[in-house]
Amino acid sequence: MYNRLINNIKPLGFTWETRDPFLFCVHHLDNYPAGNDEMGPAASLAGRNLGQDFTTKDGWRMYHGEKIPGFPAHPHRGFETVTVVLNGFVDHSDSHGAAGRYGGGDVQWMTAGSGLQHAEMFPLLNQDKPNTLELFQIWLNLPKISKFVKPHFKMLWADEIPVYSEKDEKGKSTEIKLIAGNIGNISAPAPAPDSWAANPSNEVGIWLIKMEAGAQWIVPQASAEVNRSLYFYRGSQITVAGIPVGPYHSLDLLADGLVIIENGDSEAYLLLLQAMPINEPVLQHGPFVMNTAAEIHQAIADYRQTQFGGWPWTRYDNVHPREKGRFAKYADGNIETR
Repeated sequence: MYNRLINNIKPLGFTWETRDPFLFCVHHLDNYPAGNDEMGPAASLAGRNLGQDFTTKDGWRMYHGEKIPGFPAHPHRGFETVTVVLNGFVDHSDSHGAAGRYGGGDVQWMTAGSGLQHAEMFPLLNQDKPNTLELFQIWLNLPKISKFVKPHFKMLWADEIPVYSEKDEKGKSTEIKLIAGNIGNISAPAPAPDSWAANPSNEVGIWLIKMEAGAQWIVPQASAEVNRSLYFYRGSQITVAGIPVGPYHSLDLLADGLVIIENGDSEAYLLLLQAMPINEPVLQHGPFVMNTAAEIHQAIADYRQTQFGGWPWTRYDNVHPREKGRFAKYADGNIETR
């Protein structure tokens, strides 16, 4: 332990370690070239391990996509995904006929619950300039009582996500986008209804933090039992509780401690994840997160038998028309547009 307030400083890789109730977080940053007529990259795909392309080559990856980057149809059960898109776009399609396109600060909160298939593709809409994609995908566990809730997704559109702003004694500002949780009298939009975050007493917080160069900010205190982690993903250097921390590092904070973050000589961007732990056994097998091995075996058997509703789209890497704007079509037929 470095001091009473922080510990576990470590460099970040592609997949970021998290603490209960979070399962992990992935930071995608891909500098895609201009798009072709199929909304894939207008560049050669030679030398890539298509279908399993996780190696950064020329600044970008195809992931499981073979023509369009992204993640074609795949199943989930027993947890939630919170997808925060900072730049670029994601096209969603799922086994319940729901669909959407979101990006530019939008967040999709999806409860897999009892099981569904979905595709998450990254359409390269710009044909005359590069297509930068940057997003976080956060996996948030569900407690045993909610593992089999009805699948659901909700959009938190960028213009609905509140920003808390604070200035220090020198007039330097810190801004926090509240994707989950609250600071003072400012609260994030409601999460998906069956989420661990839906109960305020669980103190779930997902905060995107931007600090002006030279700014100082005191992290609001939470209950002592809360697990709280900080991810410094862009900037020069910060000091947390007196300890210097370099960029692309994470650390754990004492939630009820008085933790002061001091920024260096450039803007700093951080992600904070916090919550009361669920404190239940966690067994993960690929896209399934349950409490026991028997439940994992049942999830695999159920998927083989039902395909979690099948796949109603003509392509497993389904994308929406290029000219389509940001929208969400839900399983009940309701449509939202932006």
